[in-house]
Amino acid sequence: MPRTLAACIASWLSSSYPEPMSVMVSFRAEEGDVAAADRWAAILGVERSELLREALAGHLSRLAAEEEALAYEREPFTEDEVALDAADEWGPAEDWSDWAAWADRQAR
Repeated sequence: MPRTLAACIASWLSSSYPEPMSVMVSFRAEEGDVAAADRWAAILGVERSELLREALAGHLSRLAAEEEALAYEREPFTEDEVALDAADEWGPAEDWSDWAAWADRQAR
């Protein structure tokens, strides 16, 4: 049975953190934004603070990606670095298809 979008997002938001949170952050927001955050938190079955933590982390990740793209525009890859792209197409060192067939037979 396919999962709903809300269930998928809730599962993603409930992932555990590698380190405990250590800094309390407080800020003002528009009433409409807070109401929307509360509504989504209820739909997803998470606390508002968790929803806002994930939103902040996602936004910071996007900003970092944009910053990285600008850094590439300023200083593109060298010819030596681009030469490594060919390694993507080498494929596996050995043909493992017989192992996959064996595993499929064992699973039956």
